[in-house]
Amino acid sequence: MPTRRLFARTLVLAPALSLFRPASLLAQGEDGDPFHGEDPPNVFFSPCGKPFRAKHAAPYPVVDWFKAVDTNGDGKIDHAEFMADCLAFFKILDRNGDTVISPQEVTFYEQRIAPEVLGMRVEGTSNEIFEAKPRLWLVQMLPQSPGGSGPYRPDTATGPGGTVDPATPDDGPEETPRSRPYDASGKGAAPYSFFDEPEPVTAADLDFRGLISKANFLKLAAVHFQTLDHTDAGYLTLELLPKTPVQRRLAHSHHGGR
Repeated sequence: MPTRRLFARTLVLAPALSLFRPASLLAQGEDGDPFHGEDPPNVFFSPCGKPFRAKHAAPYPVVDWFKAVDTNGDGKIDHAEFMADCLAFFKILDRNGDTVISPQEVTFYEQRIAPEVLGMRVEGTSNEIFEAKPRLWLVQMLPQSPGGSGPYRPDTATGPGGTVDPATPDDGPEETPRSRPYDASGKGAAPYSFFDEPEPVTAADLDFRGLISKANFLKLAAVHFQTLDHTDAGYLTLELLPKTPVQRRLAHSHHGGR
C-alpha cells in the first residue's frame, strides 16, 4: 500500500526523539491540500493509532481520548494510564491473542478500523468508537460517483445497533466500500495525530520483520509519552498537548479552540 513506503523513517528507536517529529509541526499545504479546500473530518488518532471520530460541529475528539485514558479523573494522563491504554488497543489489534500483530491483522486495522490510513475520508456519528467489548461503529464513506452512496460496512458480521466485533472471525464474503480516496499525499493518519506517522501501527515494526510484537508496540508507546511530556512532569494535560494539523485547521475555520 502506498503509505507503507513511508514507514522506515519512524521504525528505528534512537536516543534522539526528534525521529518522531510531531505532526503539529508539519507544514500546512505540504504535498498540496489533501482536503481539496474542504473542512477535514472531525477525527483524532491516539498515539497508539486508535481513531476517535465526532460529528462535524462537536468538540475535537482528542477530548474523548483524554477522558477515556484518564481513568482516575484527575485531569492528567500519567505514564501508567498512557501505557495501559496502548496495551488495551494492542489486545484489540492482536485478534488471535498470540502477542504479535501479523500482516493480516494490520490489514484488518487499516481496512476495518482506521481506513483513514489508506486515504479514505471517514465521517463518524459517535464520539465512542469502542464499547466495553470492542466493537466498531459503522461509518459513512464519501460516494464514489453521483448516485453512488452507501455505508462502509467494516464486516458482514454486525452486532446490535449496527456494530461489528473486531474479534469475530471473517466467515462471509467481504463487502467493498463504495468510496473514493480523498488524500493522495501519503500522509495517512498523520494529519489526525500528534506524530508524523502515516500508519501508526506499523510504525511499531521496529525490527523490520513485518510483525509488530507487544514489546515493540509498548516501546514505541513509551517514546511517544516521553515526547509528549516535554516538560518532564511525568504526566500529560489536555492544555499542554500539541494540536494536530486537522485540529488546527478546524479551529481556524470555525474560529474556535479545542
